[in-house]
Amino acid sequence: MPVRTLRTPHPRNARRALGTVAATVTAAALAAAALLPAGQAGAAGPSLRTLAESKGIYFGTAISQFDLGNATITGLASSQFGMLTPTNEMKWDTVESSPGNFNFGPGDRLVSFAQANSMKTRGHTLVWHSQLPSWVSNLPNSQVQGAMRNHITTTATHYKGKLYAWDVVNEMFNEDGSFRNDAFYRAMGSGFVADALRTARAADPSAKLYLNDYNTEGLNAKSDAMYNLAKSLKSQGVPLDGIGFQGHFILGQIPSSLKANLERFTALGLEVAITELDVRMPLPADGAKLAQQGRDFASVTNTCLAVKGCVGISQWAVGDPDSWVPGTFPGEGAATLYDNNYQPKPAYTATVNALGASTASPSPSTSPSNSPSPSPSPSSSPSPTSSPSPTGGATCKVTGEINAWNTGLTENLTITNTGSTTVNGWALAFTLPGGQTVTNGWNATVSPATGQVTARNLSYNGTIAPGGSVSFGFQATHSGNAGPAGQFSLNGVACSTA
Repeated sequence: MPVRTLRTPHPRNARRALGTVAATVTAAALAAAALLPAGQAGAAGPSLRTLAESKGIYFGTAISQFDLGNATITGLASSQFGMLTPTNEMKWDTVESSPGNFNFGPGDRLVSFAQANSMKTRGHTLVWHSQLPSWVSNLPNSQVQGAMRNHITTTATHYKGKLYAWDVVNEMFNEDGSFRNDAFYRAMGSGFVADALRTARAADPSAKLYLNDYNTEGLNAKSDAMYNLAKSLKSQGVPLDGIGFQGHFILGQIPSSLKANLERFTALGLEVAITELDVRMPLPADGAKLAQQGRDFASVTNTCLAVKGCVGISQWAVGDPDSWVPGTFPGEGAATLYDNNYQPKPAYTATVNALGASTASPSPSTSPSNSPSPSPSPSSSPSPTSSPSPTGGATCKVTGEINAWNTGLTENLTITNTGSTTVNGWALAFTLPGGQTVTNGWNATVSPATGQVTARNLSYNGTIAPGGSVSFGFQATHSGNAGPAGQFSLNGVACSTA
């Protein structure tokens, strides 16, 4: 297997302007949260988050403070992922850009979002050679340890009790397994790692303490160095709970030794996690590449599930538009589970299947993720007149999944045709609880915004075969009642609910 060498800047150097993200986002994104198994009883199809948790692991994502103003990204993040990693907001240059002046506002906003959506938070990161203010690098060696201890103590104390884990030291090794010659190593030698871990444990006894690096996923010189360090730290009684393997992979190059490598770390009594997963490919994407990417994501997921002590997987982005890859690797991209319209790709289907779901491949995934997609647009875009006139009132069942926060919610609904004739064109009427107002929808036109509402199919999803299903959803504000919609009828025929 060729060595996967990351070019600089590294992913966590990639800072996105809000305008850049907003320009690529469509309201269709939240349709991904409604990828539902046909005939699912009792509730809408389970999310990545639900499926992973049912297997005893988490599936997470990374977002920035700039994403919090975008309902598309936050809706998908909160509905599909159970772990949140701040991309930049807890790094040294954000938290302590000048000596002793701490700014926790950006990180606090992300922690608050995670708490509001019952997500765990991974602290990232306390000690790292990159995104390090120049004042730290320019300190005399005799002062670096004091600055490091103060930074760790102040930061970890601020977030005490709020985080699942800290990446205490990040990317400490060169590719040959030697330590990076950064400010910390120059001042303290390799002992800075143990010092950082002890300081973090004193500040927050409840957070899991991790070391995190890339290109350590397979058996190689760099992973050997990490293993030997971890073994030494454990033998010394240094507080170390886990190792993070970032997982920035190239298409078709998942290491065959991934499982064996993870298992040697868990044999030391450590947790392991895939902390920043993506699988990049040469652009443009095509069907063959997307299929291979699906196999790669499934391979990583299956490996984690097969290793006792692998506690979870996090993707480094929500979807392709907010991925670091295209800005760092020219000509490469399409590295996540969701395409440029935030529609699920074959990798999503492969991942949920690996986690135990049985889903049909979503229609958007048949098109390259970085090409114009024939998949759904926001409800304000296609004209409902392009849909066929509803014919045939079939027997129907409606299931739903709702995700609510302080003053808003998203609801995903699935219509299942339980009759024996095909529905050609559908209009689902339902009642919203008082105080709810629809602000946007996906996979259907939804109007009016309050009270008795009707969702009508778009041009691409008007047919429901016997036994088949179709999904749509909407976002709404509420004044206190975040309950689900009710009283469903399809083309004038009352539907059952489960």
